[in-house]
Amino acid sequence: MACASLIRVGPLRQAFWALLGRADGRLRERTRFLGGHRAVQLEQGRMCISDGAVLLDLRLEEDAGIEAVCAHGGGQVWTHKQAGIAARGSVRLDGGPAREIEALAVIDDTAGYHARDTQWQWTAGVGESPEGVALAWNLVTGVNDPPHGSERAVWVAGSPSEAPPVAFAPDLSMISCVDGSELRFLAEAERSRSQNLLIIQSDYRAPFGAFSGTLPGGISLAHGLGVVEHHRARW
Repeated sequence: MACASLIRVGPLRQAFWALLGRADGRLRERTRFLGGHRAVQLEQGRMCISDGAVLLDLRLEEDAGIEAVCAHGGGQVWTHKQAGIAARGSVRLDGGPAREIEALAVIDDTAGYHARDTQWQWTAGVGESPEGVALAWNLVTGVNDPPHGSERAVWVAGSPSEAPPVAFAPDLSMISCVDGSELRFLAEAERSRSQNLLIIQSDYRAPFGAFSGTLPGGISLAHGLGVVEHHRARW
């Protein structure tokens, strides 16, 4: 499992990446403030991590996804989400041979004028139903989460539909929906970071792991992989 991100808040630039080898449970990760360093490259249809002993290069079959514009703290936040899209490429670790990858991905593009103090809980992932139907999800509370017109979505066989409001357990082990659905989460590794840059502060934890249970809409999930995040920020 892997993730990569480019972040811009005013004049500040930051990049981070993480790669979890599920066979040995080892989580490799790095956070960098951008000063010309190209450890993470994200562009239309491509994600590349090239940092020390890690080289991951993926081609992403992007699609229309979903889009939402939501009020937040007197401003607005725009987001575009894609989930369950094909990702193909290769990974090379510690100077070893390249390994071909064929997987599924989630893409999150977000821009906005958030509240000065913002807190959210979020999860995204991919999986299958007991019948083998492809499933994916993007669920959130705290931002972009009005009852209707939110960024919450569940994809069934590649087709998205908006999900009802959800709530996260304090330890992130469960995501429950107002329709009675319960998505269970078992963490395998965790990214966490706290930073205080005076006018900007950030405190988050983002465990990777496996999911089971039911997605909003009562959709049974036989197995799934993804991430859960709890983030407090002062912009």
